[in-house]
Amino acid sequence: MKYKDYYETLGVPRDADLDQIKKAYRKLARTHHPDMSKAPGAEARFKDIAEAYATLKDTAKRAAYDELGHPPAGAEFSPPPQWQQDFAAGGSSFEDLDLADLLASLHRGQRGQAPPPRPVKGQDLESTITLSLDDARHGTTVSLQLADASGQRTLQVTVPPGVRQDQKLRLRGKGGPGRHGGPDGDIYLHIALAPHPVFRPDGLDLYFDLALAPWEAALGAELEVPTLDGPVLLTVPAGTRSGRQLRLRGRGLAEGRSDLYAIVHIDIPTQLTEAERALYLELARISHFNPRNPNGNTP
Repeated sequence: MKYKDYYETLGVPRDADLDQIKKAYRKLARTHHPDMSKAPGAEARFKDIAEAYATLKDTAKRAAYDELGHPPAGAEFSPPPQWQQDFAAGGSSFEDLDLADLLASLHRGQRGQAPPPRPVKGQDLESTITLSLDDARHGTTVSLQLADASGQRTLQVTVPPGVRQDQKLRLRGKGGPGRHGGPDGDIYLHIALAPHPVFRPDGLDLYFDLALAPWEAALGAELEVPTLDGPVLLTVPAGTRSGRQLRLRGRGLAEGRSDLYAIVHIDIPTQLTEAERALYLELARISHFNPRNPNGNTP
């Protein structure tokens, strides 16, 4: 016996309600009815559509059909063993039946009492939200606009503190409604982080560029630097080189579990006063520092 995918024939999801099934059937029937279409194969296509509709609109037939699982369309399959036992008990066999005849026989009572509909989990939904880095660190509440088999609805979702780029949050039981006592589906919420003018996220850590004057890098300094919680003082050790990462513990996206890094860049003035030029000339005269020497200072 060959399996026919009635849901695919009507172009509806497997959790479609009766209104969706009727709407799909009417649209396809108008398009493929032999009186309306002269396309090759229109009549055969119309018969397939009618066969699918006859099964899916009937609660008992649809429940029995769903019991067959979801083999590939056109694949050979055997109904469950209990079906064979029921038919044999009535002196019948479904060896020469096709799928439509088999399901139609349910209506005539050949198989006895149709099984109760199996519980079906509701449809899982997916959505993406874009958060600022401040909301990602501190948490926030967002409104989701959802559309599913139950219609349009708005859902308020609490995003916990400390989420990161591409993280996926699962909202259990907030998806499409279950059928026949099945559980409601879930919502999978994908997190995207909006660009920030100062900070760059990497996982839960944050990075920003810190420009130092040559004397700040050489002598060390205490500077006020930005964080997502407001400015803090950062101690720059003496002898700090360009490219060094200075860590502020616990200041990343997840408080206490991630860090903020200042990436040092040493900048120089583009214009010098006479006094500054004199000081640089004096430094050049007395200094033994050679940045092109691996050892740095050479006498």
